[in-house]
Amino acid sequence: MIAIIGGMKEYDVIVIGSGGGSKITRPAASLGNKVAIIEKGALGGTCLNHGCIPSKMLIHPADVCAEILEAKRFNITTDENYTPDFKTLIERVTATVTHDSDSIEPAYEKIDNIDLYKGEAQFVSNYVVEVNGEQLTAPKIFVVAGARASIPEIKGLANTPYITYKEALRQTTQPKKKIIVGGGFIAVELGYFYAMMGTEVHFLVREKLMRPLDNDIIEEFTGALKDKVHVHCEPNILRVHHDGSEFTVMTDNQIYQADSLFMATGMQPNSDILKCAENTDIELDSRGNIKVNDHFETAVPGVYAFGDILGRYMFRHTANYEGEYVFNHVFGNQKEPIKYPPIPYAVFSNPQIGGVGESEKSLQEKGIEYVVGKNNYRNSAMGMALLSEEGFCKLLFDKQTKKLLGAHIVGKEASNMVHMCIAYIKMGGTLDDMMDTIYIHPALPEIVRNAARKAAAEFARG
Repeated sequence: MIAIIGGMKEYDVIVIGSGGGSKITRPAASLGNKVAIIEKGALGGTCLNHGCIPSKMLIHPADVCAEILEAKRFNITTDENYTPDFKTLIERVTATVTHDSDSIEPAYEKIDNIDLYKGEAQFVSNYVVEVNGEQLTAPKIFVVAGARASIPEIKGLANTPYITYKEALRQTTQPKKKIIVGGGFIAVELGYFYAMMGTEVHFLVREKLMRPLDNDIIEEFTGALKDKVHVHCEPNILRVHHDGSEFTVMTDNQIYQADSLFMATGMQPNSDILKCAENTDIELDSRGNIKVNDHFETAVPGVYAFGDILGRYMFRHTANYEGEYVFNHVFGNQKEPIKYPPIPYAVFSNPQIGGVGESEKSLQEKGIEYVVGKNNYRNSAMGMALLSEEGFCKLLFDKQTKKLLGAHIVGKEASNMVHMCIAYIKMGGTLDDMMDTIYIHPALPEIVRNAARKAAAEFARG
């Protein structure tokens, strides 16, 4: 039974957010804790409903379209005028993720000591949270409320029916022409999807696509996309107008028109919705991200936060890792501070990008001397079979110790291939370890081996 004190419900644990928060909710309840889980949207969070899962379910059909277009290069005659059933595809993907989301509530209902609250949470004080007019309290609160699309202040934009990633994944009417403002992960993945479905896609970016990455990766990636999308460097958007059917976007340089406008200009934490700054002693940084210590505890003892609301690594895989650490720290025997293993990333476009560890930019900033081993896809047996025209693997080794510090791959299966490099870095692997490994011939990972060989040649030259 839940204790009610002064009209306030008392729990052992409150979890705000059902995405990454799933790493706490049921595990904590299994230990006998009375748990309240609060979710303002669909259960399962952004990844399941509006992020990684539905986007990859859409991107795979886009990859199928790309294979059809490339078939003639392999002496296969196809009808290149393929016709995606856009509406049915979106409806199928939406129905699948909705079914998964809907299955979560019945699972909670089977556990007596979990109470689900569907609504928007707000802090009333350090240990009191209000939802749907009810006040809940607990000595342990976990804030896993994520982030949302960050929309810049552009004249006229607020009065138009622009879309964000949420709508882009679920709109059943395919636009003929789409303007995408932004060039990060979300923008390029969904831009690629729409382009392969037959939409004319125009990116408006401040400088370039995937700006934080090394320049050679950006150039290779953008060059491979150039026959699928249009990329325009437009650092300053002056005004946006919608006449009821078409958007007009005015910049310093040009006027763009399209029937769809997708704003993919970054993410902002949901700490303001929670009223953390107004009603608690939780500390925030200048962007509104929650500050935590090495155990993910906020400035309020017993109140923890992890995932996108920290603004560190905006990946579900890092949120899962953090959540597992937090659970083991709070409810188990993990007393050591968090120590992140190598953080990998992937861009599921065509070509893919997969990376882990240091970049050349970060090594230069840190003043670490390094050696580069770089090999093109086409310079491998499987690359020849694939008739690869672009793509490479770049390995970065410590000049003194030969340890692998970073790996970045552009090309087919990059998100899979990078995993061997994740393992090498995690285990402190060196160039010698990579050279003393048998790679299946003629599998794609031989590209990684060939990059290691190039690095070995560089070391030999001194």
